[in-house]
Parts: sequence; structure tokens; C-alpha cells
Amino acid sequence: MTESTSRRGAGVPAGAPAASPPSEGPFLLVGLGNPGPGYAGNRHNVGAMVLDELAARAGVRLAAGKGARARALAGEGRLAGRRVVLARPTTYMNESGGPVRGLLDYHKLPVDDLVVVHDELDIPFAAVRLKRGGGEGGHNGLRSISRSTGTRDYLRVRVGIGRPPGRQDPADFVLKDFSATERKELDLLVAEAADAAEELLAHGLEAAQNVVHPRT
Repeated sequence: MTESTSRRGAGVPAGAPAASPPSEGPFLLVGLGNPGPGYAGNRHNVGAMVLDELAARAGVRLAAGKGARARALAGEGRLAGRRVVLARPTTYMNESGGPVRGLLDYHKLPVDDLVVVHDELDIPFAAVRLKRGGGEGGHNGLRSISRSTGTRDYLRVRVGIGRPPGRQDPADFVLKDFSATERKELDLLVAEAADAAEELLAHGLEAAQNVVHPRT
């Protein structure tokens, strides 16, 4: 665990059962968002924000690659004691699958060791949930990844942004910046989601859920 994670108490509590991680890795952690400064503060980009936080914790510099890696900023390092490839696609959200497939192929990684960090409308703002597989809930980034990998059975760090107020179109809501009230808690949410990703890497899905879900 990083010093930041330890300070925030994200370790497994005393007496919790030890659990094996899903594999020895390396893991591919992908943070979803849209490219460019115009989208940087959008709710839809919170996955990319978390990925940047993880890269900072790991001391990993994200850079564009060549060939199969050309459509993502990526870097390799260690996080929570595991080897990782951290990546942020430089395509638009609905084309996220291509860069993810390219990185999996280049690094010869199974989809079992793919972790996608993304915004989630069906979870209240500031809550974080972990799961493997399931539906895409209308999320174009997840839909593209499922199509490119041929499966929905990958790990997910779901960062809650809540439902839009009133009759606002969800597609418009996710492409708006966080509200002034939300921005006061955004740094904490990003850190909490990064902690959850580290829990997942270090202890596996079930043990991480037991720590993360009661906390947020």
C-alpha cells in the first residue's frame, strides 16, 4: 500500500480474513474519460481523474506509445505490491475498447486482469463500489470495452456520480462539470476510489468489497 492509502486507513482491518488477489498480475488499470481540456472536469471523466491519482501514487509517468499502444497514455510500475500497467485512452469514450484491446494484446494480459475505473450513474455521488462483470448500464465506454474484448467479465471500480436532477438527460448530465458543492468533495472521492483500486489489487475482489462498500 502507498503511504497515502495507509494514512487514510484503507488497509484490511484487524481480524479480516486473508484473501488471495485475482492473480499475480500484472494488471491493466484503465481510467475512462474523454480527451482534451474541455472535458477534463466532467462527471464522465472521473475515471480518468482516479487513474491520474493512481499514477501519481505509483510514481508512473503516462506517455503515448506506438502501434497497439498509440491511442492511450500509459505507463508501467507497481501499485499495492502488484505490477501494473496504468492507462488512460486518448480516444473518445465510445471508442475506449480499441485502446484497451491493444494494450491487453501488447502486454499479453488476460481480460481477467483488466480493471476499469469509470463513472456510475446508478450509485450515489461519493460512493464507490467494486464488482466483476454485469451490465454496462448504458455506459458507452463499458459497452465499447465489452465489444472489443468479447466479454463483460472484467473488474470494475465504479465511482458514483448519482442520477441527474429532474428530467435532465443523463447524456447531458455526465458531460457537465461537477457542481460547486460536489467539487468540495471531489478530491476525497477520487482518493477513495484510488484506495478502492489498491484494495482490489492487494486483496482480491471479495475482501476489497468487504472493506470498501461499508465505508462509502
